[in-house]
Amino acid sequence: MAVEIRLPTLLRVHASGSATVSAESGTVGTAFAEMTDLYPGLSGQLVDSSGTLHRFVNVYVNDDDIRYLESLDTPTADGDVVSILPAVAGG
Repeated sequence: MAVEIRLPTLLRVHASGSATVSAESGTVGTAFAEMTDLYPGLSGQLVDSSGTLHRFVNVYVNDDDIRYLESLDTPTADGDVVSILPAVAGG
C-alpha cells in the first residue's frame, strides 16, 4: 500500500488533471519527490529553489499540519493521506 496525496483543484492542471497521486511511504519530502518526478510542473508549486516548502502551501498528514511536525521530514506510513491546500488570504 502507498500514501495518497490529494491535490487541490489549482494544482491538478500540473498533474494531468489528477485529484490524487500515489507515492511510496517514507516522508512527505520523499513522497513529493516521487510525485514531482511524475509531474515536474508541480515542483515549483510546492517547494522553493532551496527545497523548502512554500509558505503559501499548507500540507497535512492525516489532518496534522506538517509545519508543527517535522515539515518535509514528517514520516508517512502506508495508508496515510497527505493533503495539499493553498493558503487563502484576502479581506
